[in-house]
Amino acid sequence: MSSLPAGWYKDPADPDTQRYWDGEGWLGKAIPADAVPPDGPPPVEEPADASPTPAAPASPVPPAPAAGPPAWGQQQPPWGQQPPWGQQAPPPAAGWQQPPPGWQPAPGQQPPPGWQPAPGQQPPAGQQQPPPGWQPPPGWQPPPGWQQMPPAMRAGMYPTVQARPHGYALAGLGPRLVARLLDILAVLLLNVVVNGWFGYQLAKEFVPLYRATLDNMANGGSALDVQGTGRMDGLIWAILIIATLLWLLYEAPAIGSSGQTLGKRIMRIKVVAVENTEPLGFGRAFGRWARLGLWTPAWGCAGIGFVLQLIDCVSPVFDQQLRQAFHDKTARTVVIALPPDDRQPVDATSGSGGNGTREANPTTPPTTHNRTEG
Repeated sequence: MSSLPAGWYKDPADPDTQRYWDGEGWLGKAIPADAVPPDGPPPVEEPADASPTPAAPASPVPPAPAAGPPAWGQQQPPWGQQPPWGQQAPPPAAGWQQPPPGWQPAPGQQPPPGWQPAPGQQPPAGQQQPPPGWQPPPGWQPPPGWQQMPPAMRAGMYPTVQARPHGYALAGLGPRLVARLLDILAVLLLNVVVNGWFGYQLAKEFVPLYRATLDNMANGGSALDVQGTGRMDGLIWAILIIATLLWLLYEAPAIGSSGQTLGKRIMRIKVVAVENTEPLGFGRAFGRWARLGLWTPAWGCAGIGFVLQLIDCVSPVFDQQLRQAFHDKTARTVVIALPPDDRQPVDATSGSGGNGTREANPTTPPTTHNRTEG
């Protein structure tokens, strides 16, 4: 029913709680939304000991009313009428027949709170069903005409399930942007040191060209009449290629080993795989970086590389489910927010990770609960 991986998510029925989603349905009981869930699915609850239920004493039959209209069930009701909600109909009188198949109550009648359809009844074609085990909030009633609403409008009435990969909240777009800007600043400082000589040589070639362009325009000529030298073009390509390699050496090894660059450490966010929290490794981290970083040399082609990189960086805005950028989708990674106690994500399959402060009972959630691309 859902493409979300198994994990703990906010309960659509009660946003103040969270439950475990196994990919097909909800498991276990709900826990507070601000509590750190246990690793993996909740423990299986042992069924209560089956004990014979004492027979309920027979209730006295109420006396028949002395006057008034006949009780419901003493005569065959006309089709389209139902007993008042909250009143149970007594056994039908002799000769009473069941309504025909497909019969629906009269317009305007609403079922009582907690009413469930009879077994075998299905909603009309195109109507979306809530996740298994979903219950409406107390006191919630569907608006008038709900059945006639388009499926897309009805779907918007259900709460949106917020993904929590490995029990941690997704990193916000603000922290990811700040982390990316800090990483750009760090790579820029590296380029000042490594690419400084090439930049100086490029400036020496550019200043005479700039002056010649101004003189030509002052004499009525065009700026396009002055052409750059081949050495200038070579210096530009050398600077772009070196900048790309510096970015690769700065980001890929750090993401592959710890999931964090300098900017991500400062903003307390981390890159993890969708399926587990093990280190990505250099190969997978290189594939993630390549989708974004290999466009840097294309800056020399009328800025095409910069435009493509900008589109990639803003792509998490359009992914409301996991906030994955295009390079995250390529590497199958997500960016999560770390809690303030330095505890690292724990792999639910192997139990690895953490800072050693987790309680001995793995089913008991820790007391800390905060979770926050670059």
